[in-house]
Amino acid sequence: MSLEETLLFALGAVAIIVAVRWVTEKTGLPAAVLLTVVGILYAYLPGQNIHLDPELVLTFILPPLLYNAALDSSLLDIRRNMRTVISLSVLLVLATALLIGFGFSLWVSGATLAVGVALGAAVAPPDPVAALAVGRKAGLPNKLITLIQGEGLLNDATALTILIVAKEAVDSGHFSYGEAIGEFLLAAVGGVIVGGAVAYLVRFLRALRADPLNANAVSLATPFAAYLIGEHFHVSGVLAVVVAGLIVGHDTPRYATGASRLQTSAVWRLIDFLLEGLVFLLIGQQMLTVKDDLSQYDTGTIVIALVITLGVVLLFRPLWLVLTQLLPRSLHMRLGGQEDDDENAEGTGGKPRQEPLSGKEVTALSWAGTRGVITLAAVYTLPADFPNRELLLFCAFAVVLVTLIPQGLTFAPLVRWLGLKANHTDEARRRNEARSAAVRAALDRLDDIQSEHHDHVEDDAIETMRKQLRIRMDRYRHRLDLLEQVDSHEVPKSPQYEAALMVRQAVIDAEREELLRWRDAGRLDDENLRMLNRELDHEELVLPKRPKG
Repeated sequence: MSLEETLLFALGAVAIIVAVRWVTEKTGLPAAVLLTVVGILYAYLPGQNIHLDPELVLTFILPPLLYNAALDSSLLDIRRNMRTVISLSVLLVLATALLIGFGFSLWVSGATLAVGVALGAAVAPPDPVAALAVGRKAGLPNKLITLIQGEGLLNDATALTILIVAKEAVDSGHFSYGEAIGEFLLAAVGGVIVGGAVAYLVRFLRALRADPLNANAVSLATPFAAYLIGEHFHVSGVLAVVVAGLIVGHDTPRYATGASRLQTSAVWRLIDFLLEGLVFLLIGQQMLTVKDDLSQYDTGTIVIALVITLGVVLLFRPLWLVLTQLLPRSLHMRLGGQEDDDENAEGTGGKPRQEPLSGKEVTALSWAGTRGVITLAAVYTLPADFPNRELLLFCAFAVVLVTLIPQGLTFAPLVRWLGLKANHTDEARRRNEARSAAVRAALDRLDDIQSEHHDHVEDDAIETMRKQLRIRMDRYRHRLDLLEQVDSHEVPKSPQYEAALMVRQAVIDAEREELLRWRDAGRLDDENLRMLNRELDHEELVLPKRPKG
């Protein structure tokens, strides 16, 4: 493909991604599903298709996607739910890979345990993009969002490590459980160390990150640096990216300036939007290539392989989720258990508090196991002479389509039918309590400043600021009083609050229009117009699209 053709394809892809987003906003359909379907339709059109390059995906697409997801995740929430996350992202992935491996070695002609484990490792890790996008719109509770995020961040590293072990077993002709466990632990521990080292290096560069452009440059380079360093030392580069992202995201409120955070967040949202769209388009375009390579296999072999793969993927996840609820407390693997803070551990002896998930929550988590690009990228890394490679590619593609399209389309209706809703009232109450605490800290700081030596000009400034803060405090207290009177999970609408938002937006629009009239009349140059517009943009940025408390 020439450079002009590549550019045309890129422009066409961007146009499709933007159009699909518009359709998604109008219809509520998952963008991941629509883009995959568009990719399949494109594959049947005349002309050249884009073939998925696994090295390109693993090196240039997966690290930024995982890093951005880690930046948006909560290190504290994942740590509180660490046993559950490990259960889903490590143990479940390992068990799924082994089950498919045993199934292939027993019932698929010519397949060995290592061959089946290679396929199992590829199809085991869910890609949470579609589930999270739909779940957030459907109002999925934060606990489930955290579990889906944590699982999606860590399971890729587990799967890719198992895949490497399986490929080495095929090359050597024997599969050693001891060696496999040793390699897995080495890759995992090494990935954590590399990710932590990269994150602390980023912290060391915080002086550079004060400038928004420098902050963006460092942020964009971080996932690739973590991945390459991890791969150089033969440990999990994917896990290194995730760990670095979690630590940097946790540190960002403390070490980055406001301007840097705003700009970096905007850049990452754009990158995430385009890369995710491109990924799902690529998934759909692999349809013809995968289908056409099956001619050497008889129908019976294909059916058996599909039944084993889809059966394990679709049935073992809910079974695992149910069984982990039934384990004895002493094993500390019950889903939903959280690490208690010291002050909240009274009466438990400091042990983890056991809060098993409800049946509805288990059902939702079971249906959130959509697969995505990591499955195809992983299976495409298998060398051309790998046994049964074409059959493995077909099974992996079938898993992606079956989990992504039907489950992606039905996840939101399922969540609504189960009645799982986040408690928006509690979240709004917590936000307003935090806002009130922040204002109290600001008032205390003003008292400290006033007690120091200063002139009357500073006195005036202090008093003006104190009045503004007290107005904000009164507003937050009024909002808290209103929230205390609400029994439902939905945030009550405040006519005064909505009117204030409407008036403020109208004022900003009027200011913009006047600035444009000044520019058009030659009374204001473009450089100053851009500066003044940025001031209004920052004001508008803090206005919510709808009142959430």
